Amino acid sequence: MEIASQIEALLFVAGNEGLTLNELAHMTHQTTADTYDCIIQLKETYTKDETRAFTILEVGDSFLLSTKKKFASLLKYYAQSSINQNLSQAALESLSIIAYKQPITRAEIEDMRGVQSSGSIQKLVARRLIEEKGRVEGPGRAILYGTTAYFLDYFGLKTVDELPTVEKLEENAEKEIPNDLFFDRFKDQFKKIEEQDEN
Repeated sequence: MEIASQIEALLFVAGNEGLTLNELAHMTHQTTADTYDCIIQLKETYTKDETRAFTILEVGDSFLLSTKKKFASLLKYYAQSSINQNLSQAALESLSIIAYKQPITRAEIEDMRGVQSSGSIQKLVARRLIEEKGRVEGPGRAILYGTTAYFLDYFGLKTVDELPTVEKLEENAEKEIPNDLFFDRFKDQFKKIEEQDEN
C-alpha cells in the first residue's frame, strides 16, 4: 500500500483534530523525513488536480485533511439546507455526550460511544451546535469541544446548567413530552454518562 494513501486515510479519519508528523510517521512505519516528503507530495497532487476537493493544512504541529476554499459556499449551503436539518442518531449521541461532559476531546467521545465520531463532530461544528473550546496540554494537543450559544438557543436553555438530570429525562419520557425528544431519545446515554462520573 502506498504511504500517501495511508496518510490520506489517517488524516481523513482524524478529522479536524489532525495528526502530527510524528504520529503519522509512527503509524505508517516511516521516518519523519520520508513522511513529511510524502505529505508535501500529496498536498501538491491535490493542488495540481483541480478535480480533487481536498487539500492538506498544517495547523500548529498537526496536519489536517480539509476541503479547498472554493467549496466553502457549497458546504455552507449544505450545512444550512433542509436536506441537512435532521441530525443523525450518531450526531445526536455525540452532541449529548459533549453537552454533559464538556469540554471533551474526540477520542473521549469515541471511547464512550465505541465508534469513530469525526464525521458527527464535523457536522455538529458545521451546524454551529459545538465549537472548539481549547486544546489539551501535551502530545497531540487534541481539540476540546463544547456547546455553543446557538446550542443553548436551539434547545431553549440559558446555561448548560439547565440541562435536565437523568431523573427528569425519565419523567419526561413517561409523559411523552414531544418538546424533549432530544433528551428523551438519549436518556439511556445520559444515564451512562452520569454513572461514569460517579465511578
